[in-house]
Amino acid sequence: MSKRHSIAAAAIAAVFAGLALSSIALAQSPPPQAWPQRVVKFIVGLGPGSAQDIAARLFGDRLAKRWGEPVVIENRPGGDGIVAINAFIGAHDTHTLLFAASGTFTAHPTQYAKLPYDPSDLVPLARVSSTIIAVAVPSALHVDTLDQLVALARMRPGELNFAPTPGTTEITFDYFLQTTGINMAKIPYGDITKAATDLSENRIQAVVAGIAVVKAQIEAGKVKLLAITNLKRASAVPELPTAIEAGYPSLALDGLIGLFGPKNLPAGVADRIAADVAAVAADPDIGPKLAATGQQLDPGGTAEFAAAVEAQRQSIALTAKALGIQPVR
Repeated sequence: MSKRHSIAAAAIAAVFAGLALSSIALAQSPPPQAWPQRVVKFIVGLGPGSAQDIAARLFGDRLAKRWGEPVVIENRPGGDGIVAINAFIGAHDTHTLLFAASGTFTAHPTQYAKLPYDPSDLVPLARVSSTIIAVAVPSALHVDTLDQLVALARMRPGELNFAPTPGTTEITFDYFLQTTGINMAKIPYGDITKAATDLSENRIQAVVAGIAVVKAQIEAGKVKLLAITNLKRASAVPELPTAIEAGYPSLALDGLIGLFGPKNLPAGVADRIAADVAAVAADPDIGPKLAATGQQLDPGGTAEFAAAVEAQRQSIALTAKALGIQPVR
């Protein structure tokens, strides 16, 4: 055997020896960490009975069956969502997840000069649903479209009042007013649900909020919806156009709701959670139950959800800049 052939043979033998050692090492290495190994907690930033709370419990019950471990809901309302966010981050636990609307925190950089948490600690795992956000007006106002509301506001500058949901919704509606060149007086409500009665009595002329906020007043015939801000129509109100369809892209805003996890989740867990959320969403009972709370079933994977959250964050930042909003906290 030539020297060159001897070297080649030795090299091949070395490769096979390496492969054998690698196989032994793989056989001896521990398998990927199983998840979950114990109770999973969903922290919700709104109180019991809220749309987010109901969605968290619907999905939590069904995910618990798939995971073989209980899922408990912990409600931590208050502080513009920061109470829940801090509770989630402070847990330092791979079995504690945040069930929240991205609008809870994508507006925070426009409000806080120094954020009380690191946004990178909120890792999107899976989108679950979208809050159906609408522009609602009193029936007594006698307007049926956004065009008619804009026309009326131009005829009566500063005379019409509106109440927005604080955060991303408020910023978005302020931008809508700026881009249309109309002037409406903002009436702040600490609890937007309390604006529904004033709206039904025509003491305020517009509310921008999840449709669940004005559901009772709509059923009573005292309030009507003009359009939704969501990027696509909602099956719960299929007759309503989106703001984009109505010709007002500055009013476009999705109410993204989903699960967020910590940065130290074991490899592959995020994709598994997203797959399990999608499997639960396929249950035909889920969609109608969410629709009854003013939500549109809208499952999405980890990468898709992360991209949507980041797009919303950037959009709100640009909108706030256009409005000249400066953090004041």
